[in-house]
Amino acid sequence: MPLDGFVVAALTHELSSLLSYNRIEKIYQPEVDEIIINLRSQGKNTKLLLSANSNYPRVHFTTANKENPSTPPNFCMLLRKYLQGGKIVDIVQPEFERMIKFKIESLDELNLVKSRELIIEMMGRHSNIILIDCENDIVIDSIKRIPFDVSRFRQILPGLKYTMPPSKDKHNPLDCTTPEIFRTYLSEASQLTIEKALYHVFTGVSPLIAREICYIAKLQEAMLVSNLSPFELESLFTAFASMLKMVLTNHYTPTIYIDTYNDKYIDFSVVPLQKLSDFKENASLSVSSMLETFYANRDQKERLKQKSYDLRKSISTRLDRLYNKMQNLHQDFKKATKANTYKIKGELLTANLYQITKGDEVIELTNYYDENQGSMIIELDKRLTPSQNAQSYYKKYNKAKTALLEIDKQLEKTKGEIDYLEQILLNIDQSTYLSDLEEIHNELMETGYLRKRIGKKSIVSFKKSGYLKYRSSDGLEVLVGKNNKQNDEITLKIADKEDLWFHVKDMPGSHVILRVAGNNYTDTSILEAATLAAYYSKGKSATKVSVDYTIRKNVRKPKGAKPGMVIYDHYSTILVDGNEKAISHMRQIE
Repeated sequence: MPLDGFVVAALTHELSSLLSYNRIEKIYQPEVDEIIINLRSQGKNTKLLLSANSNYPRVHFTTANKENPSTPPNFCMLLRKYLQGGKIVDIVQPEFERMIKFKIESLDELNLVKSRELIIEMMGRHSNIILIDCENDIVIDSIKRIPFDVSRFRQILPGLKYTMPPSKDKHNPLDCTTPEIFRTYLSEASQLTIEKALYHVFTGVSPLIAREICYIAKLQEAMLVSNLSPFELESLFTAFASMLKMVLTNHYTPTIYIDTYNDKYIDFSVVPLQKLSDFKENASLSVSSMLETFYANRDQKERLKQKSYDLRKSISTRLDRLYNKMQNLHQDFKKATKANTYKIKGELLTANLYQITKGDEVIELTNYYDENQGSMIIELDKRLTPSQNAQSYYKKYNKAKTALLEIDKQLEKTKGEIDYLEQILLNIDQSTYLSDLEEIHNELMETGYLRKRIGKKSIVSFKKSGYLKYRSSDGLEVLVGKNNKQNDEITLKIADKEDLWFHVKDMPGSHVILRVAGNNYTDTSILEAATLAAYYSKGKSATKVSVDYTIRKNVRKPKGAKPGMVIYDHYSTILVDGNEKAISHMRQIE
């Protein structure tokens, strides 16, 4: 899945043909490990994304409009100082490595042409974006500074000389032009399997490519290199050379491989992969479009997950406490249900005082409240008189009766808190923009679950993304709230009293409004709106999810209720599937 040397080679070729002599108009840094360069050439604007994300490092053109912080980070300001207004004059991939060097010429303060290199290294957790001075190869700065205490082998700090990433004595596969050279290089890993030997010996060869080479050569991946016959080595080299020929001739076929059964992207490549022929092949027009398609949603979800970690942890911790409290309350409730037994014992003792003597520890009396007139054994306090023992049971009864009322209130209150916080966790999962997290954070501060930070914002302010809109098959608008505030907005402010309101039954979920007021609609629209309510709920991915629906005027917000919390009556229930496939035909609108 990560970029290998073949994808980077194709990307370098693609960028070289499109970017040469483009002018850098503007530079942004929307993420801590990512920059976007706005380029202009021949009257056209393009955006180039460079990401040093540990999970998804990459370079490609992008059409996405990312949210930028109001104050540009220091590295972004430095890039603007040295590169803005400059031109990209060369793009190279050194030694078939997973890195690209952009050579950029710009004018300094004296109007002299200065050359600098912007280098992106796409190597998992070691990924980085580095700016160096071409005259002396000195690092000007990097998006991730690497001091000695982080790496003893290679430091990346301003003022240090730039050195290539350590390749562990790997060889450039493009230098492997004959079977003899190939055999010599491969013999360095003779005790490894063929698959491991290929990606340990050659730069830019990923496990995916290694397996494909074995597949083409009709050899088992787990065979040891030392056990290969001369004929098998020849077959392996032929397969290896066929893959490299595509690089040498710049013949690429950017393709994403899709598991249609699970509706999931499996992998991507710029060379045909026969080993993945069982999966659907989605050909892309360019390497950039392939990478943007493959990584877009995945990268955004990963970043939102990281940025919501503290919020999620805080809510989960509080929920765990509430679950324990609920369990304890149920145990107390069981104890308190003995209240009626205490009353019966008190009344039996009162009716039979003449049979009790002070100092008795137990007495067996006929239980007149039992249909079968069975006997009841009653424990006594020998220090008390018979009358005092009876009064003691009456006191226990009154205490238990009061406890039942209080426990009942606490159970209701605790259940309400649990429902609310479970809804918050769902809202976090459904967030698609940083502004969604900001809304949730503000809501939790307003409801007292998070402290208000005086003079300091917890999340940078971004433009609000708003609720979701869909179009039903009947052409009607369907609104979906992504968090509690949006739920309140679409239900209590936007919806007409005759619109239809949907919510998944007895579990956290979004409010969904089908705008039917004054319009004709069919059961299809009801089914589609209910499906959206199931999909945007805790029942997502399940089948046969119960969804309640009613007209909007039957939905009310109790006095003092938390955001998103409502009650409703006169409703119908429908069973729908809550998986992604069920809503795939529905069109989302702006």
